[in-house]
Amino acid sequence: MSKSQEERVEHALTQLLEHILPSYPGEDPAAADERFDDAFDFAFDSINSAGAPLIASNVNHVSDLIKHKLVRDNGSPERALRFGNLYSKLLSQPVLNQKWAMLHFLYKLSESTTGQDHSGSRTIQGIGVQNQTQLPGTPPKRQDEQQEQMRSPVFNEAFSNSGLLKLPVSSESPKQPLRHIPSDRTERKKDRKGVDTSKDPVEDESSPSERKYLPMKPSEPNLLRDLPFTLQGLSASTLVFSSSKTLEIPPTLPIPLVSLLHTLAEPSLLYRGLSEFVESSEGGLVGQSFRSALSKELRAYLGLVATLEGEIKRALAMLDESQPYQGIGKAGVTLKRCVIWTREATMGLRLMSVMVEQSKGKKGGQLISLIHSFSLTHGDPYVRTFAERLLSHVTRPFYEMLRQWIYDGELADPWLEFFVSEQSEEEINDLNGDGRKGGATSVWEDKYKLKDGMIPSIITEEFAKKVFLIGKSLNFIRYGCGDAQWVESYSKEASKELRYGDTANLEHSIGEAYKTTMARLISLMADKFKLFEHLQALKKYILLGAGDFIAVLMESLSNNLDRPANSQYRHTLTAQLEHAVRNSNAQYDSQDVLRRLDSRMLELSHGEIGWDVFTLEYKIDAPVDVIVTPFGSKQYLKVFNFLWRVKRVEFALGSTWRRCMTGARSVLGTVSDKVGADWKIARCAVAEMIHFVNQLQYYILFEVIESSWNELQEAMHRPESTLDDLIQAHARYLNSITRKGLLGSQNTDFTGQLHELLKVMLAYKDAVDGLYSFSVAEFTRRQEMSAKIETRTAEGRWGVTEKDSLADTDASTPSLPGSKRRPRTKDAESPFPLLQPAGGNEDDVLPALRIRLKNLSVDFRARVNVLLGDLYHQPDADMRWLAMVMNFNDVYQPVRKKRRVPEKKPSRETPRAVGAEGKTGK
Repeated sequence: MSKSQEERVEHALTQLLEHILPSYPGEDPAAADERFDDAFDFAFDSINSAGAPLIASNVNHVSDLIKHKLVRDNGSPERALRFGNLYSKLLSQPVLNQKWAMLHFLYKLSESTTGQDHSGSRTIQGIGVQNQTQLPGTPPKRQDEQQEQMRSPVFNEAFSNSGLLKLPVSSESPKQPLRHIPSDRTERKKDRKGVDTSKDPVEDESSPSERKYLPMKPSEPNLLRDLPFTLQGLSASTLVFSSSKTLEIPPTLPIPLVSLLHTLAEPSLLYRGLSEFVESSEGGLVGQSFRSALSKELRAYLGLVATLEGEIKRALAMLDESQPYQGIGKAGVTLKRCVIWTREATMGLRLMSVMVEQSKGKKGGQLISLIHSFSLTHGDPYVRTFAERLLSHVTRPFYEMLRQWIYDGELADPWLEFFVSEQSEEEINDLNGDGRKGGATSVWEDKYKLKDGMIPSIITEEFAKKVFLIGKSLNFIRYGCGDAQWVESYSKEASKELRYGDTANLEHSIGEAYKTTMARLISLMADKFKLFEHLQALKKYILLGAGDFIAVLMESLSNNLDRPANSQYRHTLTAQLEHAVRNSNAQYDSQDVLRRLDSRMLELSHGEIGWDVFTLEYKIDAPVDVIVTPFGSKQYLKVFNFLWRVKRVEFALGSTWRRCMTGARSVLGTVSDKVGADWKIARCAVAEMIHFVNQLQYYILFEVIESSWNELQEAMHRPESTLDDLIQAHARYLNSITRKGLLGSQNTDFTGQLHELLKVMLAYKDAVDGLYSFSVAEFTRRQEMSAKIETRTAEGRWGVTEKDSLADTDASTPSLPGSKRRPRTKDAESPFPLLQPAGGNEDDVLPALRIRLKNLSVDFRARVNVLLGDLYHQPDADMRWLAMVMNFNDVYQPVRKKRRVPEKKPSRETPRAVGAEGKTGK
C-alpha cells in the first residue's frame, strides 16, 4: 500500500471509528484514547491482513445481482431502472478504480437482516460478547464497567448489522473531538501521549460545541478569498508563487483540501505561462495572430475569474461565525465547487499550453497545420470546437497573403511564413551556374519556389500548386510581359476577401483566378510575342524544314565554304544568307522573323574549312525565352549542325553523281577500256551512300521532326493549358528530336557513328573525284596522241614510233611495289599534276585510287553494319524502322560488337556537335 493510500485509509478509518465508538460520561480521556487506539490498531491490522477476494471481480455480474435483488424485494422495476442509471454514471467516472469492490460491498450489506425484528437483548449481548473477545488490549479492571456500557442503546445501535443510524449528540454522550492521526502508528502514540500530558485544563472545560472541530489554518474562507488572485497567476497571503512554475500550498491543510488546491493550481500555473507567451513579440504575422487568439481566450478566462470572484465575495459576506467552518458549505461557494466551475476553463488552458509547447520552432503554414490537427483528428468535441475557433483568428494573415498573391501577383511575406518563397538574385545566379537558363527562364522557374513544408493542412497540395501557378503567372505578366495595367484592373475587379471556413467560396475564387490568369498569359505569348510564329521559324530555318531556302543557301555558299575556315568573312556569309532569302519562299516571312535569322562562325580550329564552322542562328529574346530557353537554343544548334553535315554530304554526293552521269556519255566512255570497271564499282558505291543519306534525312525530317512537331502543336493548343504545360511540351519536343534523331542516346553513341560514316562518305567522294580527274587526264592524253598521229601522218612519217609504243606500254601496265620504272622526261608537261605520286610517276595513281576506293567502300559497309545492329536493338520502334528501311533488301549484315565505352577524345568527337553546344554560349 502506498503512503498516500495509507493516509487516506487512516483518515477514513478515523472518521468511521469516531462515529461508531461510543463515548462514556466521566471516562478518563487517557483511557478513551487508549480504547480508541486499540480499536484503530485492530481495524487497521484487519484491513492489512485481508487477502484478495475469493470470487472474480466482474463488475457487470455484481450489477446484475443487485438488479435482480431490487426487482425481487420491491416487486417493481422502478428501483432497478434507477440503479441502472446510477450504474451508467458510475462507469463513466475515470477517477474511481475499485468499482466492483464498491458494488460488491454494497450488495453484501444489503443481504444483512436489516428489515427483520430481533430481540434487542440477545442481539446486543451476542455482539457485545463477540466484540469483547475480539477487541485486544481491554484492561481487566474495566470489564465490568464495559459490560454495563454495552447494554446501552447507543452501543447496541453502533454495533448492529445496519451500523450507526443516528449520531449521539446529546449532552450525556458528547462526541469526541476530531483527532489528527499521523501516518505512522508509533508517532501517533507519541503524539497522543504528548497531548495528554500537556493538555491545558482550560481546554477540558470548553464547551462541547467548541471541541467538535479543530481550527484549520488557513481556513477555507481565507483560501477562497485569495483564490481569484491565484487563478490570475498572482501571489496571495495563503498561496504564494515561488517561481513561474511553482505554487506553494500550506502544509497544515488536510489532504482533501490539498487535492482540491492541486486541481486549482493547474489553471493558475497554465495562465501564468500563457500570459508570458502572449506578451512576447517573437514570430511573424501568423505567430502574432496566434498570440492574439490566445490573448482573446485568456480574456474570456479572466471574465470567468471575475464572475467567480463576485460569487466568492457574496458567499463570504454570508458567513456565520457560530457555524462549523463558519458555515461555508451553506454559503454556496466552496473549493470543490470552484474546481467544478473552472474545469472547462482548465481544459482550454491545458489545450492552449499544449499548442504553445508544440508550436516552438514552427511558423506560418506549419503553425496552422499544428492547430488544424487538433480539429481534424481529435475526438473530443470541445477540443475540436476550440481549435476551430482559434483557426478562424490565426489564419487571417495567411488568407491576406493568399489574396494578394492570387489577385496581385505580389508576395507580401516579410517573415517567410507563406508556402511560396522568393529567391534573391544571388540564389538565382547560383542555380543557373551551369548556364542552362537565363533571361525570362530563370525569372519564371527560379524567382519563386514552392515550399512543401509550409503548405498548411487546411489546403491540399494540388490546391497549393494551383495557387502557386496563379501568383507566378500574374507576376510574370506584370514584370516579364510588361502588362501591369491588366493585372491592376483584374485585381480591382476580382479581388475578394478570403477567410477560414468558407471553403466553397475559396475554391470558386481560386478556380476563376486560375482560368483568367492562364488564358491571359497564353494570349500574350501567342498574340503579342508571336510564340508560335517563332517556333515555326525555328523549324523552318534551324531544323531545315524550308528545303528551297536550304538548297539555295548551300548552292551559293558551296564555293566559299570549300576554302579554309580562316579565309571566311562574316559579311560574305551574311550576304549569301540574304541572297538565299531573296531567292526562296523565305522572303514572304515577316520582317521580325528574318531580322532574327543570322549566320555566324563557330570557333576556328586548325585545318578546318568553311563547312565545319558555318552555322545559322535564330535569336530569341524575353519573354519567349521562357519556353525556348538558352539550353533549348543550344539543342537547336546541335541539331542544325548535324543536319547541315548530312545536307553537305548529300550535296557533295549529288554533285559527284551528276558529274559521273554527265561524263559517262562523253569523257568516261572514251576511257572505259581502262577505268570502266572502276567506274561501275564507284557508281554502285555512290548510289549506296546516297540511299543511306536520303533515308537518314527522311527519317530525321519527317519521322522525327514532323511527328514531334504535330505532338507539340496538339499540346500547345490544348484548352486550359498553362505556361508550364507549354514549357514541358517544348522540352519533350526537343528531347524527342535529339533522342530519336540519334543525337541523344544514352547507351549507344549514334552521333559518333554517324559522323564517322559522313567522314567516310566525304572521303569516298574525294576519291571518286580523283578517279574522275584521272579519267579526264587519260582522255586528254589519248586526244593528244591521236592529234600527234594525225600530224605525223600528214607529214609523211610514222604515226607511232617505238618510243611512243614503250610509253603506251608503261602507261597501260600498272607498277608493282618495289619495281623500278624509267623516269619520264616531260613530267612538267603531265596533264595530271595533282595526282602525281611522290616518285613523280603518274602511272602509280590508278592503283592507289583503286585501293583507296576499295578500302573506303569496305569501311563504309562495316560501319553501316554496326549502326544497323545497334538500331535493331533499340527499344524505340521508329529507330528499328529506320534500320529496316536502310536494309530493306538485306544487303547488309547487321552486327553488334561488344566493346567498352571509349574515353571521349577531342579528335574523335564531331567538332561541330560539341562546338555548337559549348562555343555558342560565349
